[in-house]
Amino acid sequence: MDIGQLQAFVTVAELQSFSKAAQHLHLTQSAVSKRIAALESFVDIALFERFGQRIQLTEAGQVLLLDARAILDKVQDMQRHSESSKKHISGTLRIATSHHIGLYRLPPLLQAFAQRYPAVRLDMHFTDSEKAYEDIGRGRFDLAIATLPQTAEPNIIATPLWQDQLVIMFAQDHAINAVKQPDAAILAEHPAILPDQDTFTRRIIDEVFADSGIRYRLAFTTNYLETIKVMVEAGLGWSVLPKIMLNPALALYIIKTK
Repeated sequence: MDIGQLQAFVTVAELQSFSKAAQHLHLTQSAVSKRIAALESFVDIALFERFGQRIQLTEAGQVLLLDARAILDKVQDMQRHSESSKKHISGTLRIATSHHIGLYRLPPLLQAFAQRYPAVRLDMHFTDSEKAYEDIGRGRFDLAIATLPQTAEPNIIATPLWQDQLVIMFAQDHAINAVKQPDAAILAEHPAILPDQDTFTRRIIDEVFADSGIRYRLAFTTNYLETIKVMVEAGLGWSVLPKIMLNPALALYIIKTK
């Protein structure tokens, strides 16, 4: 067993694909398969179950994944310590963040970080805030920059960086914009375009309408807020988005509930 085999195993497990792992590691798919086969031979047990083009970890694979990550982290720590005499911070910082935060908030922050710590390689992963929050709890990343849940997990240290005010958004020429003070009842008369039900934002929206005793009309869902914004701009419905996403084609209203 060697570090290369463990790296191949962890990468295949995280990407759930031999071909994607090969691309990520800059290896051939055959080389990745050989490393996994050698590791399975060493531990004398199958680590993946294969269903046609799909793969998933076996129970033994799930156990080994935790150990493999710990070993690779320890190796990385050893490499960092051996370079301490260089008197500068180096290594890889694994960051998980959502698409809209990456688009609207992170560019100037990452630029400043890269200038201050040029020896640090940023390993960026863009995903839903909920997935980023879950992955940071499992130790898959060093840092997550994401929308915080209403109730924090006790094993996660969370530091608020800014507040993204959520507002009702609709197109400038949408019928809602003709109403002086649209409330939940008015919104419920028009289609809504919202994130999926499992997202933090959707849970907040559902709670607001539930407290009002009103059911809204859902047109469709997507977790890509930029897609929602474009559809709202086209007049296909209203949504709830961070105020920072407002542009001249959109109008906003802060919903008032009793």
